[in-house]
Amino acid sequence: MAALPSHSTAPVENAIPKALFNICFALFVINASFFPAAYLSHWWIYNTNGQGIPTDFVNVWAAGRMVIEGLPALAYDWDLQKQVELEVLKQDFVGYFAWHYPPPFLFVATVLAQFPYSVAFVGWMSVSILPYLAVMRAIVGRAFGLVLAVALPMVLNNVLVGQNGFLTAALIGGTLYLLPTRPVLSGICLGLLTYKPQYGLLFPIVLIAAGQWTVFFTAAIVAVIVGMASWFAFGSESWQAFLDWLPMFSQAFLTEGKAPWWKMHSVFSLVRYFGGTEHLAWIFHWIVTGAVVAGLVALWRSSVRYSLKAASLAVGTLLTTPYLFMYDMMVLAIPVGYIVRIGLASGFRAYELPALGCALILIVIFMLSGTPVGLGATLIVAGLVLARCRLRRAIASPAVSGVDASVRYELN
Repeated sequence: MAALPSHSTAPVENAIPKALFNICFALFVINASFFPAAYLSHWWIYNTNGQGIPTDFVNVWAAGRMVIEGLPALAYDWDLQKQVELEVLKQDFVGYFAWHYPPPFLFVATVLAQFPYSVAFVGWMSVSILPYLAVMRAIVGRAFGLVLAVALPMVLNNVLVGQNGFLTAALIGGTLYLLPTRPVLSGICLGLLTYKPQYGLLFPIVLIAAGQWTVFFTAAIVAVIVGMASWFAFGSESWQAFLDWLPMFSQAFLTEGKAPWWKMHSVFSLVRYFGGTEHLAWIFHWIVTGAVVAGLVALWRSSVRYSLKAASLAVGTLLTTPYLFMYDMMVLAIPVGYIVRIGLASGFRAYELPALGCALILIVIFMLSGTPVGLGATLIVAGLVLARCRLRRAIASPAVSGVDASVRYELN
């Protein structure tokens, strides 16, 4: 088994750069105060007429309600599910908020549907953010990780629509953080990530390359257990419905662009946004995916510090999925957390904090204008990770002899 260097026991307690703390604290306050104000002003969950505001969470609640009514397989029928959504929102809306998750996520939906719609909405956001906060605190290595976690602008988008970005980020972050020291727990996190399988496709490749068989097999066992549990709970019909409707989801989102291309932030969607054909978009997608896979395999088999390996895999998941909305870019918090961890331990490079600021500004630009610049934010963070990796390899080269001891500490 290829050995992986573990996390450093504790980062050096360098002071948090004043600009970093002030900006993050300001964003923290904005995000934390926005939603109580928005709810009381009828901008969030319910409008001034007492009608539910159409948004993503309604498909989760409606799917759970259909399970409670004994119709889990029909949650995948767009028209039937929309009738339940109209009933709870008490107003019509254009298009669909379709249920397209694998049956295991119906467990979550069923629990939420036991509560009134607004209680379930607020409860889901309040509960799902907790593991995300815990993971970010652990990755950054100090309490500032909590401020950073809430400060990221993706938080506002995720909570506004009631999505599962917190859970996705927590599972990916938990998998990576626990991998060196708690491989079984890491595998459990990865196995639970199968509720969004498109974000776990790189992990088996990297785990095999790194020889992390405990994580690999634990994840596989957990995935099978969860899948079987959903089969017993919701019947084989739910799995059949999921598989039958899957081509329709793909056709709607990746061929016809039913969710407008500007809402997604992948290489695939950017090509389509600028008028490229589906065939051309897939060519670009597979080129990027191939490059990311090759780079990750080489990196995870190298002596680069583990924090950089973890950050690279997290950012790689965002670069290799064609289906990427802003709420899923909560995963970008994981590599950002690792970059901040390294910077706090040994000092930030002159360009790192400005670059992170630019990435966050791009996300804000999308939220304010709808310009699909999220891919740019992902590429900036990926570039920061690669820059640290190149520096590590340069310092490790035998040709370099006069290396300062503090730099060695940072990179090893």
